[in-house]
Amino acid sequence: MKQKPILGCLLLAGLIAGQPALADRLDDILQRGSVRVGTTGDYRPFSERDSSGEYRGLDIEMAQSLARALGVKLELVATSWPTLMRDHAAGKFDIAMSGVSINLERQKRALYSQPYLNDGKTPITRCENVQRFQTIAQINQPQVKLIVNPGGTNEKFARARLPAAALTVHPDNVTIFRQIIDGKADLMVTDAVETRYQQKLHPELCAVHPEKPFDFSQKAYLLPNDWRWKAWVDQWLSQSLQNGEFAGLSAKWLGN
Repeated sequence: MKQKPILGCLLLAGLIAGQPALADRLDDILQRGSVRVGTTGDYRPFSERDSSGEYRGLDIEMAQSLARALGVKLELVATSWPTLMRDHAAGKFDIAMSGVSINLERQKRALYSQPYLNDGKTPITRCENVQRFQTIAQINQPQVKLIVNPGGTNEKFARARLPAAALTVHPDNVTIFRQIIDGKADLMVTDAVETRYQQKLHPELCAVHPEKPFDFSQKAYLLPNDWRWKAWVDQWLSQSLQNGEFAGLSAKWLGN
């Protein structure tokens, strides 16, 4: 009778020994010699892809910093807001860096780095309409033409908080602001940081109270479920926040 627990332990040890080692993302990156960064290329000022295929933006430069810290090459992997979590699950990238907002649905399937930016949803509209769209109640009306890009937190916010508005889902987040300028839409509700940036690019548009958005959110980098890789990314990001590197890039791209 006393031998049974010992036999059970031996069997369990044998089973454990027979299991393949768990994948370690950090070791994989170092052995591969490159870090694969998923990015959408359609979200100024974080990630923008120009007509020649080149990427630029705050998170692109942060991705370059990450690769330098690891001593590996940077490999940018195209993704999109509708396919972000599917591409994450398929292992197409090691980290997503594209102005990604933290939300519960993503958190249930992935890890995040520590947050690096506070944000929230606020309107952007033609400047003559700023007083018309100060509140949720003013926007949540059937006659209001609201426009969003598909698959991300903007669409989720619009459907949850502004269900009465006439909603259009525009497939291109680069040209979506031209729809407002041309009068095809009244406004978009998006991240305050984006509204500040877009009003600089388009003098016809004004951010509506970006200092007091409708909600609170944070941006972070999306990671696979690998805690050692997350710990390393958090350490690198913490150093960037403390040594002034992020502040310098933020001033360059965000202007604050």
